[in-house]
Amino acid sequence: MNKKLLLPALLLFALPLLPVPEFWITQLNYIGMFALVSLGLVLLTGVGGLTSFGQAAFVGLGAYSSALLSTRFGISPWLGLFAGLAVTMLVALLLAWLTLRMSGHYLPLATIAWALSLNYTMASMEFLGKYDGILSVPALQLFGFSLQGGRSIYYLIWAIALLAALGVRNLLDSRPGRAIRALNGASMMAEAMGVSTFRYKVIIFMLAAMLASVSGWLFAHFQRTVNPSPFALKMGIEYLFMAVVGGIGNVWGAFIGAAVFKVIEDQLKDILPLMLGSQGNFEIIVLGVVLVLIIKYAPKGIWPYGVAVCSRWFPLGQRRRDWEGAEPLIRRTKPEVGELLLDVVKLRKQFGGLLAVNDISFQIHTGEIVGLIGPNGAGKSTTFNLISGVIGLTSGQVSFRGAAVGGLAAREIAQRGMSRTFQHVKLIGDMTVLENVALGGHLRSQSGTARAMLRLDREEEKRLFAEAERQLQRIGMASQADQLAGNLALGPQRLIEIARALCTDPALLLLDEPAAGLRHKEKQALAEVLRQLKREGLSILLVEHDMEFVMGLTDRLVVMEFGTKLIEGTPEVVQASPAVMAAYLGTEH
Repeated sequence: MNKKLLLPALLLFALPLLPVPEFWITQLNYIGMFALVSLGLVLLTGVGGLTSFGQAAFVGLGAYSSALLSTRFGISPWLGLFAGLAVTMLVALLLAWLTLRMSGHYLPLATIAWALSLNYTMASMEFLGKYDGILSVPALQLFGFSLQGGRSIYYLIWAIALLAALGVRNLLDSRPGRAIRALNGASMMAEAMGVSTFRYKVIIFMLAAMLASVSGWLFAHFQRTVNPSPFALKMGIEYLFMAVVGGIGNVWGAFIGAAVFKVIEDQLKDILPLMLGSQGNFEIIVLGVVLVLIIKYAPKGIWPYGVAVCSRWFPLGQRRRDWEGAEPLIRRTKPEVGELLLDVVKLRKQFGGLLAVNDISFQIHTGEIVGLIGPNGAGKSTTFNLISGVIGLTSGQVSFRGAAVGGLAAREIAQRGMSRTFQHVKLIGDMTVLENVALGGHLRSQSGTARAMLRLDREEEKRLFAEAERQLQRIGMASQADQLAGNLALGPQRLIEIARALCTDPALLLLDEPAAGLRHKEKQALAEVLRQLKREGLSILLVEHDMEFVMGLTDRLVVMEFGTKLIEGTPEVVQASPAVMAAYLGTEH
């Protein structure tokens, strides 16, 4: 654990030994259990961008599974924990398969639908006690000691909650964590780097469900009774409220949000009836107003403000540079000089009645720099997207290193050694420059979720960061490795994209307007980098509007107009072509 968090943790665990009211201990127990569920939503919604209102249903699955087995069959609650996790995983896997391919508002609506269905199922089953639920749930036993009292189970609740938080924090600072952080708004880029975005959506959905299930197990044996009410849609919305208020993109924000919610809710239940002179659930109205104000004035929640204040006394340190001398990542076998690398034959893409790319054909051999140029709207970026698998082709063939890749998914093409940048820069703004570049090494590494959460992936991480730093040195940006990518200007961001693409160890590099936004000297430096890559045997296909940059760099040019190939040849041939002059200037003279 971070040394800065050690003192608060020690104080937290010392509280039950102090003469504090039992009410405090009970409140903290609920905060710990709520934080577990909110922690899953930080991972799922805050980081992954998948909004879910149904986490309370997973809490119910964990609670009911253990309560049923321990009361009806006398099975140990510890076995009930694993049974609840197994049931939750099966249900979550089915729901993930049914709903995670949805986007926009359909996914939240789907989570509401299955949350209502699961809660209604719990309330309708005779063997689950219907709306009365299951009574006389046994207390937990640990090493012969009963955890019946609030002070005794307190340690178990908070040990699990803090270990879960550390596990999630470790996960986000890892190879799979960088892939997960790319899900929220950068899925296209992640796929082009070889990330299976759907797989990682399922992983975080399952993790969030399992955290909720553990919270339900603790809830059942702390309350000693379960019924459908605490697992209804209302509670699912409140869990999301906690995550948003605390800081939905921050691990420790889950605890802040749970604490704020629990304290405010309990105080409002006592204060509002006295103020209004009548009974009712008025606290829901106030909590709703608080949520609206938080979303409007503090959309990142409370935790970032706390970090900003504390940073005056506890400044945030840079990543420890511990990868000196790390073993290099495995490199792919490179094609021979002059070998046919890319063969595009009659490539066509039609969007309804619009023919965007019409029978484009060209080839690239190893060690060549080929430019794809043409007026705006000529279909250059669409051609790029077809070659790299970002969009599907209507007809035609694309062969890469002798194998047909036309129609394959972007990540499958990336596995074969093709990497790209994008016309509109696609970086993860709240990750450092070094982390963004390290994402390019995803396919060259293997550590999975479990190893990352247990911090068993450190040697591989050192190798990834060493490779990322090497690529940053190649483009002259090593000194900015610890800056947040979102804080940089457009020009440096484009260079970061190139470094990330190089981190994949490609045989063919596709650059979509790499010089856009760069100053003259930066363009000259970039051109020299690309020439050096060519000398190293790397082939490059680039789209660019800066004719001076293109003419002095490329071996051949393919000129497009209205989705068709106008001419192909050396820069000198293209410059002298009357057809090219007409395409750009509207006249042959």
